[in-house]
Amino acid sequence: MKLPPPVISQELIVFEKVFKESMKSHVSLLDTIMRYIVKRKGKQLRPMFVLLSAKLLGEVNEMTYRTAALVELLHTASLVHDDVVDESFERRGFFSINALWKNKVAVLVGDYLLAKGLLLSLENEDFEILKITSKAVKQLSEGELLQMEKARNLNMDEAVYFEIIKNKTASLLGSACASGAYSTSRDQDLTEKLRQFGEWVGIAFQIKDDLFDYGLANVGKPTGNDIKEKKLTLPIIYTLAHSTPAKKKELIYIIKNENRRKEKVQVVIDMVKEGGGIAYSENKMLEYRDKALTLLREFPETEVRKTLEELVRYTTDRKY
Repeated sequence: MKLPPPVISQELIVFEKVFKESMKSHVSLLDTIMRYIVKRKGKQLRPMFVLLSAKLLGEVNEMTYRTAALVELLHTASLVHDDVVDESFERRGFFSINALWKNKVAVLVGDYLLAKGLLLSLENEDFEILKITSKAVKQLSEGELLQMEKARNLNMDEAVYFEIIKNKTASLLGSACASGAYSTSRDQDLTEKLRQFGEWVGIAFQIKDDLFDYGLANVGKPTGNDIKEKKLTLPIIYTLAHSTPAKKKELIYIIKNENRRKEKVQVVIDMVKEGGGIAYSENKMLEYRDKALTLLREFPETEVRKTLEELVRYTTDRKY
């Protein structure tokens, strides 16, 4: 799929202006960091989902642009904080904020982005949008903390994994689609329907990300990174649940005690591939993708709907 999609190319230009304006600060250090963040922007999938969800139901308006900026500010804030939590020094091929300006500054920058996003809605009395997105922010924190709690004991089943990714990844994408829908429709039922759509897309998106860790594509992070960080993702959860007691014991021992040894990480990757963890995870990913597409087809067939369908497929077909 070509990014950005032509059907919202003009809307994305307007969004860019609103987003840049919303990040400005009178503090020179903050302004420098904000310019650096804009320079290293990602694919901007979430603003695209906001704009397309809005356009699916009506005419994109000022509230839609503010919503897209809010969602991207919240997402950026979560990435800055994630890099501190994960002690990661690289993001999208650039140095992370904590690598260049240290943890204290990075935490405050994340807080600043969060506050700017919330104020953008408050100052324009976009209270319903604020309600939708604030729930996602709460879920992001809950998901991250739940993952840390379970990683400590390597105690996680499939249900807990899906709860974590629903909170950590899918909640924000769900809120992006819901708030975009509300900005043009003001219809609670349609808003909820688009929120569910976004949540399912988000789950499929995160499973795809987890699969990258097993060397299925070059995504700019080391293969086995999740294993090194003791993160239990779906491929390994499935493998642990379907291994012999001896194999399970070996896997857990490596993840707990030898997760920094390259050759041992490769042993885990090989065991997951042989144990069917990759194939199972791919099937689950496609299951959630197809649920999202089925829901989307309840809306009239238009160029916008077609583009949304392509964007959904892009999230699971992407190579990085």
